[in-house]
Amino acid sequence: QVQLVESGGGLVQPGGSLRLSCAASGFTSSAYFMNWYRQAPGKERELVAGISADGNTNYAGSVKGRFTISRDNAKKMVFLQMNSLKPEDTALYYCNLQSSWYTGWGQGTQVTVSS
Repeated sequence: QVQLVESGGGLVQPGGSLRLSCAASGFTSSAYFMNWYRQAPGKERELVAGISADGNTNYAGSVKGRFTISRDNAKKMVFLQMNSLKPEDTALYYCNLQSSWYTGWGQGTQVTVSS
């Protein structure tokens, strides 16, 4: 059974940093995309960043230059380094795995940016 577990969220002041982690388990394939999505209250879930199996990345325009996605294939983990955080980054952040054999989500980790 595939599981995705996020961690690293919390309360941070504007301009601060957080590093989110997502631990995946329950499979052996390395052929999958890993993405971070977020959803703020009253808004639709949006793609924040994604990374392919061979390390190609893409970012939403609103986070480009501030966020960095990375992955450790051996440990089946994906990370989101978030710098220069803004109040508008406040949301529930979800880890997402996409492949030909499975698509699923973690339970989310809350990020709140506030003074």
